[in-house]
Amino acid sequence: MGEPRGAVAARAAAIVLGAGACYCLWRLAASGRRGPRAAGGAARGPPPDNSPPVSTHTMDGDALQKLIYLLHATDDPLIQEQALITLGNSAAFSVNQDIIRNLGGLSVIGGMLSDCVPKVKEKALNALNNLSMNIKNQEEIQVYITQVCGNVESAPLNSDLQLAGLRLLTNMSVTSDYHRKMISSIPCLFHLLSEGTERTQIQVLKVLVNLSANPAMTRHLLRGLSAELYLTLTIAGLGIQVYLSCHFLISKQSQGWK
Repeated sequence: MGEPRGAVAARAAAIVLGAGACYCLWRLAASGRRGPRAAGGAARGPPPDNSPPVSTHTMDGDALQKLIYLLHATDDPLIQEQALITLGNSAAFSVNQDIIRNLGGLSVIGGMLSDCVPKVKEKALNALNNLSMNIKNQEEIQVYITQVCGNVESAPLNSDLQLAGLRLLTNMSVTSDYHRKMISSIPCLFHLLSEGTERTQIQVLKVLVNLSANPAMTRHLLRGLSAELYLTLTIAGLGIQVYLSCHFLISKQSQGWK
């Protein structure tokens, strides 16, 4: 039989909120280590221990394994969100990126991309974004690129969910290994370039510039960048970055890139 739901929630509180609790306990312990004061106010005993509190990057493999298990076992979106935040913060440190992969965490986090709760999907994308800084992790994360592109297309315009997906696509497009998986989303990227806010435009441009560095992607990019869209971007005055990016793509065509 599975673990009772109350036990799962208790485990979540212990693990996910552990970093904050460690800080409070550290403050209390540091205060308690201060000796009683003399009448004149001078402190007795050794000086207090000012060592910093434990942070998420010091989590060992056992703690990470419990978090991954918790994420897989629970269907509570609040617990899922907090577990993903903790895993994402932990994944900002390279030593944990390998541990999470070796524990099978990538597939568990990737499975959250199918969740119907936008906040859970957003936090899963953020976690995968940090994990994608590792080349070996990219080899596993690439199976979710099509799904990430779908999330970007279906997410509300300029939403945090959409931006999280674009950030992950930026990391996954730094090398040309997975560019072909993004071809079908090029029209959507140009649409976001013309309709999105400046923050969205900048993130889209990062993806497009990465794709444009690959000669095999040029004709796909030029198909997406229609003359009408190019004129719209120019008239709208969406910024020098947009103009330079579009000009860069057009110049490739004039140089005979196929």
